[in-house]
Amino acid sequence: MAPLIYSALIISLGLGTTMTFASTHWYLAWMGIEINTLAIIPLMAQNHIPRAIEATTKYFFVQATASATLLFAGISNAFLTGQWDITYTPYTLTSTLITLALAMKIGLAPLHSWMPEVMQGLNLLTGLILSTWQKLAPLYLIYQIQPNNPNIFIALGLMSIIVGGWGGFNQIQLRKILAYSSIAHLGWMILILSFSPPLALLTIIIYILMTFSLFSSFMLTRTTHINSLSTTWAKIPILTISTPLILLSLGGLPPLTGFMPKWMILQELTKQSLCPLATMAALSSLFSLYFYLRLSYAMTLTMPPNNPAGTLPWRLNPQHNTLPLALTTTSTICLLPMTPAIMSLMPF
Repeated sequence: MAPLIYSALIISLGLGTTMTFASTHWYLAWMGIEINTLAIIPLMAQNHIPRAIEATTKYFFVQATASATLLFAGISNAFLTGQWDITYTPYTLTSTLITLALAMKIGLAPLHSWMPEVMQGLNLLTGLILSTWQKLAPLYLIYQIQPNNPNIFIALGLMSIIVGGWGGFNQIQLRKILAYSSIAHLGWMILILSFSPPLALLTIIIYILMTFSLFSSFMLTRTTHINSLSTTWAKIPILTISTPLILLSLGGLPPLTGFMPKWMILQELTKQSLCPLATMAALSSLFSLYFYLRLSYAMTLTMPPNNPAGTLPWRLNPQHNTLPLALTTTSTICLLPMTPAIMSLMPF
């Protein structure tokens, strides 16, 4: 892809999200999400291989369905209330339709089935954009509508945590595993959104840090299959140490950064007298922890076959800028001691 076209598409991605963030009108917010969708489609199809074209087509149809539902719900809300204000959705039917449309856009269970298949057809960079940046605008709108009855958020969140963990069990393709990881983490964000929006914001920031670190590690080694992880030591040995720590942080194990949001979410749910819900969420996260441990095992405790050295990948100097990876990996591993300072800065 020509650099000028690529730059225009990246700028359009930023423009669409910014337009949604700045909107108080349903139609402008919908336009921002559509600009986002139309900007990422050429990035998804740039490889011109059948799998990428198939993934792009699936993504387009799912996003078109969700956008049509969102526009219909917005128009219905404007018809019933007489105004287009995003924050004013007093009717249960319209707020539920809007929530489900946005849940389809970001891939929350049970509207998640497109996400692993689309991720599998993309390269890692486009998959990173789909897993992080493309979630921001719909999550902002979900935060804005805030229905009076939080049961739909609780149901979507808990179902996403369970499905995200269960779906990644027997996967061997890293991109599908990352897709199910994204579904599970979005479930944690949606679960707490009704009770503590600042905590949901902290969760998505930490999720983006961890996901960026993991995708960057895989991009650096060009790894897309679980069997390729065992040869990482021959390419970039330091990643043999850092990547398992990133995976365990995504799983939420202390003393890593990923433990912080899950711990605070469980604490907040307990404060809200939702101990059974907190228990179910904590137990369901063990499913996700299993496949993170599986990836860590494949990377550190398995060795490649005893082949001649000439068949192993050559250890060349990396062509990518590794500074962002170093910074985000450090944040992914070492931020847990900063929890008191973060709690004092955010209005929990």
